[in-house]
This record gives sequence, C-alpha cells and structure tokens, in this order.
Amino acid sequence: MDCIFCKIASGQIPSEKVYESQKILAFKDINPVAPEHILIIPKKHISNIEDLAVDDSEDIAELIFAAKEIAREHALSDKGYRLIINNGRAAGQEVFHLHMHIIGGKEYLGPMIAK
Repeated sequence: MDCIFCKIASGQIPSEKVYESQKILAFKDINPVAPEHILIIPKKHISNIEDLAVDDSEDIAELIFAAKEIAREHALSDKGYRLIINNGRAAGQEVFHLHMHIIGGKEYLGPMIAK
C-alpha cells in the first residue's frame, strides 16, 4: 500500500511521535497551523469515516481517548483545543487514511470553513 500514514505507522517514514499504543499513533504535523498541531491515526488503514466497520468501534473510541490524554500532556485541556476530522476530498481530506487533528495553543478566531 502506498499510504503515507501507513508508512509512518510502520516506521518506514520517521515522525515526531507524541503518543503510541497498540492501535493508535499520534505525531506532530509537518505543516502546523497552530503551536500545537498533532495528527492521531489508527494504525489499521481506514480510508475515511465511510469505510468504518462496526469492528472499528474500539479503535475510534481509543482515538478520542488518546486526544484527551495528548491534550492534557501538552497543556491544552484548560484553555481548550480543537479536534478536526476531514472526511472526503470536498472536506479537505488530503491523506486518505482516517486521521484527527488536535489543534491548540492559540486563540480560535473564527470558523475555518471553506466557502
């Protein structure tokens, strides 16, 4: 498979890891939009939300709990942070491996919605 996030999860491509479990990996985004911009991925390849199966429920729950732990470890919990999942090309998904962005460390100044 030629998925960049699968290659990061397998260690073929280096990343600045901030969290890892048996099913989840989180690493710093190489093009951050905020002081803290972290990507969280399931290690299992899932292209997007539409490809989720019932069997993936545990992995997706772990994605959310990992976000909570990462936000606490990066001192984002008290001030707030954003969790973003872009689903599909029209929503801005560029890498077709399900992933969530944790964005924090600066004040949110308005919607980031394309017009």
